[in-house]
Amino acid sequence: MSNQEVVVLSVGGVRFVTRASTLQQFPDSRLARMLNSDDREFKLVNGEFFVDRDGTLFSYIMDFLRTLQVSLPTDFSDYQRLQREAEFFGLYPLADLLSQEQLLKPRLEILEVRVSLQEMQAFFRIFGSCSTTVETLAERITMFTGQQSGQSWNSPFPSQKPLVPLPLERPSHHDMVFQCGTDYSAGDQFVARYVSIKPDNRMLINGTNVLGLLLDTLLKDGFRLISTRTVSSEEKVECYSFERMQRPAGLTVTVNQTPGTSGVAQAKRSQVQKGK
Repeated sequence: MSNQEVVVLSVGGVRFVTRASTLQQFPDSRLARMLNSDDREFKLVNGEFFVDRDGTLFSYIMDFLRTLQVSLPTDFSDYQRLQREAEFFGLYPLADLLSQEQLLKPRLEILEVRVSLQEMQAFFRIFGSCSTTVETLAERITMFTGQQSGQSWNSPFPSQKPLVPLPLERPSHHDMVFQCGTDYSAGDQFVARYVSIKPDNRMLINGTNVLGLLLDTLLKDGFRLISTRTVSSEEKVECYSFERMQRPAGLTVTVNQTPGTSGVAQAKRSQVQKGK
């Protein structure tokens, strides 16, 4: 790579090294004009362009130029300041996206697990504020059913008879229902229901074990347990409430460069839609 292809900037004392083509993504921006020495705001000192602006916020601008996406930390709050910096550098598509900060802010996601632990069976119902999360979790949970002879629900080993996968109940896009344990059938026969949760390969029949694996799975997925409460002491129904910050869908600016037009004029905004 030649020296003309490498550009070094010192923004507020923070040093950035990038390609000239990266700074030229939007030809009408001040960063693109800087390379042609058309802007006195940028001083060339010892081969580096010095800019008296916020170096921390400029790192997000560089990320935008490299990816054409707006991706901010979940705890980011300086939307107006970053929008002001984008306007200073003439990156108006970025400033336009930042003006709609409600699209960029992470959303709080709530999930509830209700479980009723009976003597021989356990019943689970999961509610989620995000249908996509519930759908993904439902794809990881499988219930198997089969008949056993003279075995209790605490038996650690499945019946030798083939087990049949049983679909979970989906009352709506935001919840699911499943159960495990044994149910008396006829004679010494029991209907057994096992639960498996990927990536764990075990088939569990004990409700306490299934609950423990389910809670551990949610914690590993980034959820935080915020409360536990008894919904019904008579029916032994317990409720576990979780929350996590859900990152927003990526916002992308598509630049369509055609002769005689600028990247700014041709910038289009698109958003990857996710379940709500």
